[in-house]
Amino acid sequence: MRQSIIRIAVVLVALVCLHAVNADAETPLERGRKLMNGIVACGNCHTPQTPNGPDNSRELAGGPPIVEPGAFKAVAPNITPDRETWIGAWTDAQIITAIREGKRPDGSIMGPPMPYGLYRHISDEDMAAIVAYLRSVKPVRSESPKSDYSFPLPPAWGPPAAPVAAVSKADPVTYGAYLAGPLGHCIECHSAPNDKGQPDIENQLGGGGMAFHGPWGTSVSSNITPTGLSGWTDRQIIDAITKGVRPDGSRLMPPMAIAYYAGLSDAELTAIVAYLRSLPPK
Repeated sequence: MRQSIIRIAVVLVALVCLHAVNADAETPLERGRKLMNGIVACGNCHTPQTPNGPDNSRELAGGPPIVEPGAFKAVAPNITPDRETWIGAWTDAQIITAIREGKRPDGSIMGPPMPYGLYRHISDEDMAAIVAYLRSVKPVRSESPKSDYSFPLPPAWGPPAAPVAAVSKADPVTYGAYLAGPLGHCIECHSAPNDKGQPDIENQLGGGGMAFHGPWGTSVSSNITPTGLSGWTDRQIIDAITKGVRPDGSRLMPPMAIAYYAGLSDAELTAIVAYLRSLPPK
């Protein structure tokens, strides 16, 4: 009798655990929706903008020009699944190559500010989820103008991207590095520029100082290493990310994607803070 009760209890525990696993499981589309409406925030550049934020009635139909004086006037193009004016006729592999390597199906190379060096490290699982979401967006017929660069683009941004394994969420610092790096490219905007004006991730990781020009004027990215965040509590860092407000009450300016980061989960925010706390002070 005692053994029967133990066996029943073991089965019940197993069923409860199985239910918990299934409850947490996500389809690629669900994962893609969470990424695109959260940390990846492609719509911050690729969705038309209004004074009140992204115009989601034309989600991903192409954003305003991104201007770097003397270097480029880049246009974030339409990335809806319209077959005539952008990616609707592309295969999944071609979309992934465009994101990771900056190469279109015709072999032409895309220019900055797309952070191809970081995006090539997005996991295969998350890339498939992002593509699933892009396929689900309402097609919008919208021909985007070409970007203009004052310098020649390279023949490639690097070797073909290799397969990338999923990143464990068990270690907050490792997972935070993945969120703030390949997925959210926070370190792309927040690293100090080198002598060519490009983010120096290798030597000035998180040091801030990149300038961004737009209708709002010019904003300069902050130092997000422990030096810049000295005296900030974890809650204050999270409020800056999700609400766009500093501890002194002043507000952050675009292109910080507050509208997207507001939906990040507690686990994601905790991991990002842990990662920022781990950066070498600059």
